[in-house]
Amino acid sequence: ALAGQLDAEPDQRVQLRAYASSEDASPSDARRLALSRALAVRAFLIENDLRSTRIDVRALGDKAEDGPLDRIDIVLIER
Repeated sequence: ALAGQLDAEPDQRVQLRAYASSEDASPSDARRLALSRALAVRAFLIENDLRSTRIDVRALGDKAEDGPLDRIDIVLIER
């Protein structure tokens, strides 16, 4: 579904915004965990025919303004 939507909208990109809690870890550990998760999702999307040049990764660690910390938001953005 995501790849089909992106095929129809060539000016859109996928931005992965990854968060992780840092209750027992430092903020840099949370950012590393968030990055690891985002890269796993990126690899999955690439394996399912989404071009890597259309995926942006942002590892935000424990900097979520709302919602649970342990998550990845998939956001469509314009180039």
